Amino acid sequence: MLFWVIAAILTLGASLAVLLPLAGGAKGASSSSDHDLEVYRDQLSELDRDAARGLIQPAEATEARAEIARRILRLDNADTAGKTSAKQASMTARLVATVAVLAVPLVSWGLYSQIGSPDLPSQPLSERLAKNPTDSSVDELVARAEAHLAANPADGRGWEVLAPVYLRMQRFSDAVAAYRNAIRLDGDSAARQAGLGEAIAGAAGGIVSADAQDAFEAALKLDPANAKANFYLAMALAQEGRNKEAVTAWQAMLGTLPPDSPWRGAVEQALAKSGNPEVASGAAAKGPDAGPDAGDVDAASSLSQQDREAMINTMVAGLDEKLRQNPRDPEGWMRLVRSYVVLGKADQARDALGRAIAVFGAGSDEAKKFTAFAASLGLTATE
Repeated sequence: MLFWVIAAILTLGASLAVLLPLAGGAKGASSSSDHDLEVYRDQLSELDRDAARGLIQPAEATEARAEIARRILRLDNADTAGKTSAKQASMTARLVATVAVLAVPLVSWGLYSQIGSPDLPSQPLSERLAKNPTDSSVDELVARAEAHLAANPADGRGWEVLAPVYLRMQRFSDAVAAYRNAIRLDGDSAARQAGLGEAIAGAAGGIVSADAQDAFEAALKLDPANAKANFYLAMALAQEGRNKEAVTAWQAMLGTLPPDSPWRGAVEQALAKSGNPEVASGAAAKGPDAGPDAGDVDAASSLSQQDREAMINTMVAGLDEKLRQNPRDPEGWMRLVRSYVVLGKADQARDALGRAIAVFGAGSDEAKKFTAFAASLGLTATE
């Protein structure tokens, strides 16, 4: 009801702002006919002065007065006709304008009552952030985490949780700041340094700059087997034109990566394009756009139980939706199955496994790979 009252007041105010000038009309404006009349009156006065001083003959003065009088009469007739015509045109214009002004709110209100949602309750940000996290979107969950960190800027764990989410949202500058805060507050770790390097490279459009290389090298000092750091450092070699060294580094990675590593697909793709200069442009420099793995689940442990489950479930749902749209992604299916297993959702993991097998065919090499992978997770395919 309050909505309609406010809408009515605003509509009335806007309508009056247009109608009042139309109703008042133009006042005090002098027309050209008024000016001509003043000229003729001045001519009559001047004629009387000339006649009084004998500068003009009485007969000529009489004739001149008659001519001026005829002009005044013609002017008066034309002015009367013009005013009548102008008045009629003005009345017509005012009527049309009034109808148009009144029709706009009537038509708009009618349309809004049919296709709008005037009874929809307002949704201020504070209320949306206070609702159940399981009903929140990723943006709302991020806003909640940002509000928490604004109030608790020394929460290093919170920055570490938010940084990879910023990466997935491609908010690279925010991810860089979040990773730096996490490192400053909680110290170095291979995951934090590798994430920082990835964020710096993302902010540079995929170019592995010197700053990014420093971060990746710091990660390798802490964990020589860190796949992300090794992948991007090989990419840096490719971007510098050292393709043979890059290929050697990627091939060495393939020999050490576990079969279910999400980076295996990225390395294979980079090797397939290693003869293409576009590899060095950064287009293929993106790591696997994975859903959350066991590390992500652990990283979210500083959140409340509801917030943690909501954020992880939302990311897994996003990965599931991507695979529904682009199902020819074997690595993506394995990430999805693993994510559901990590979350303890065995039924959904089996469903994802069944869909993956259906995409490639039950007798395909991919299906055998899926089955073996699921078995390693303690999961078996259903009929």
